[in-house]
Amino acid sequence: MQAFAQLYSELDASTSTQHKVQALTQYLSCSPAPDAAWAVYFLAGGRPRKLVSTRVLRQVASAVAGLPDWIFEESYQAVGDLAETIAHVLPPASRTHALSLAQWMEQRLLPLAALTPEQLPAVLQDYWSELDQQERFLMLKLIGGGFRVGVSRLLVIRALAQYCDLDSALIAQRMVGYTQQLPSPQRYIALVAQQGEPEAGHPYPFFLAHSFAASPETLGVVNDWLAEWKWDGIRAQVVKRAGQYWIWSRGEELMTERFPELQTLQHLPDGTVLDGELLVWHDTGPAPFAQLQTRITRKTLSKKIISQCPVIFMAYDLLEYNAHDSRHLPQQQRRLQLEQLLESCPAAGVQLSEMVQASSWFDLSRWREKSRERGVEGLMLKHKQSAYGIGRTKQSGYWLKWKVEPYTIDAVLIYAQAGHGRRASLYTDYTFALWRNTAEGQRELVPFAKAYSGLTDAEIEWVDRQIRQNTREKFGPVRSVTPTLVMELGFEGLQRSSRHKSGVAVRFPRILRLRHDKTVEQADELDTLFALIKT
Repeated sequence: MQAFAQLYSELDASTSTQHKVQALTQYLSCSPAPDAAWAVYFLAGGRPRKLVSTRVLRQVASAVAGLPDWIFEESYQAVGDLAETIAHVLPPASRTHALSLAQWMEQRLLPLAALTPEQLPAVLQDYWSELDQQERFLMLKLIGGGFRVGVSRLLVIRALAQYCDLDSALIAQRMVGYTQQLPSPQRYIALVAQQGEPEAGHPYPFFLAHSFAASPETLGVVNDWLAEWKWDGIRAQVVKRAGQYWIWSRGEELMTERFPELQTLQHLPDGTVLDGELLVWHDTGPAPFAQLQTRITRKTLSKKIISQCPVIFMAYDLLEYNAHDSRHLPQQQRRLQLEQLLESCPAAGVQLSEMVQASSWFDLSRWREKSRERGVEGLMLKHKQSAYGIGRTKQSGYWLKWKVEPYTIDAVLIYAQAGHGRRASLYTDYTFALWRNTAEGQRELVPFAKAYSGLTDAEIEWVDRQIRQNTREKFGPVRSVTPTLVMELGFEGLQRSSRHKSGVAVRFPRILRLRHDKTVEQADELDTLFALIKT
């Protein structure tokens, strides 16, 4: 446990990628397989379910520290992080321990989930008495589900590849699905073994696109690029090997059973891996993402929901062909092979992503402007010579997301909450409202979205001062603010929603700019938002 706590602190404090790789490689070389298995699991993004509720942690910590609730709350608001607050206020450790990370996780922390609220205080106090401040902070992050550190999955792969002297591409493929179940020494040993291939159903690591917002002429000749629609669904790979097929999401979740209408994938030849998008598809074309959400959020699928929201797989790349890895081939060649495959082996429920043909960037821009009419987010631009890389990298070539401009609306800030980490002392999380006419002929502000990204540090500090000067009421960490500030919000999509007071839900809201030129009375109406909904 001490070794992993030291590694966590070292990774969190460093801004050097090379230093982080060296630190992780050193840890792996000195750690037994059970500990290394858990370390890789957490650093690569694994998250066991929350083992102890936030409420219980606060109550027990306040009692052990001998602090009234209001002092603990003030401390938490000042620090901005619950684990750090508790680690600071607890009394010093009274004894030491010699347990490893794996022993802590398997013998102590995971069993916490089975304890009653009456049992937890004594157990937590006993554990805290053995840990120094650094270890307590780490323990609280692990049991509270809030473990975060400045390490990407690609960095972990790079460190593993360096540690065991293997190709990072092989490690990346073996890593697929590693964080979807609790780790074990056996799985870790297989991950770093010199011999052995990934399991039959494993997909390849996904190649991710970069956002593109510049003039397309900066990309050179339009004929060097392939253009296709950017679909708004769930990114997925279809793997067909050994007489079976598997559907994997980009989040490395195995989703085969959730889409029974795609059983025709069984007819694809063995040794085939397709990259594409899962979409709800009607006779008129793709449906909004919200319809797909109704499929993925349900524990059981009825025949009714399957018929109302039928799913297809929109294929746009071929990663394995005739049991050979095709990722190193140029994009244009992989596209031709994909077309040949789907023409010779058609499967119901699988469609070939349409190419967008244009003789100039101007013509392609005109096509992009028609994106929303087609129910898509814009265009994907793929260089004809690009290979299929790992993650968001430019080493193998370019994939670019050339999305349409976001929907925009001018809204009024009405609630604010302090941020976390370095922004714990600033109000950075905002709730926005739009005007609505009441039955009595009055105007009222109705909350419709929350947003916290988009402002510069200087703008955040200015808004923070305005919030403090115009606070109406305090509700714990939240402040009700006199309406004085108007901001332009951008978002990717919207839909009607009976769960929201406004009757509408927006997707990916963010702040585009402060509207110093508008008064609160000039902010937009809720009806303006409804008018944007595609009917």
